[in-house]
Amino acid sequence: MRTEITPGQTSDYLGFDLVMADNLPEPSVLLADRGYDADSIRGKMEARDVFTQIPMRKSRKMRVGVDHSLYSLRNLVERCFNNLKNARRVATRYDNTAESFLGFIDITSIRLWVRLLST
Repeated sequence: MRTEITPGQTSDYLGFDLVMADNLPEPSVLLADRGYDADSIRGKMEARDVFTQIPMRKSRKMRVGVDHSLYSLRNLVERCFNNLKNARRVATRYDNTAESFLGFIDITSIRLWVRLLST
């Protein structure tokens, strides 16, 4: 897992290159929401031979289909974010620096992972 912080007012796809720069192992499928619907992202993933499942924006001229049964797996990622936000310190961002905030996100992620392994 890799986490990065971008300014709150930036669009989702601007942080895409930060997260996918040195992603090991190479992903086989990209499940993302409409915020990542950009031709540049689709082109980069196609060059890396990654199957993309991104719903198109309403303003898109060229229509792109989505396999809804595969895209429904994205719900697992949304539930992970929900579990992270259950930690009050993550939800309200009490930390003053990005490093301490990212550190607490890592600690919370590890705690959730250990809890998952123990069940």
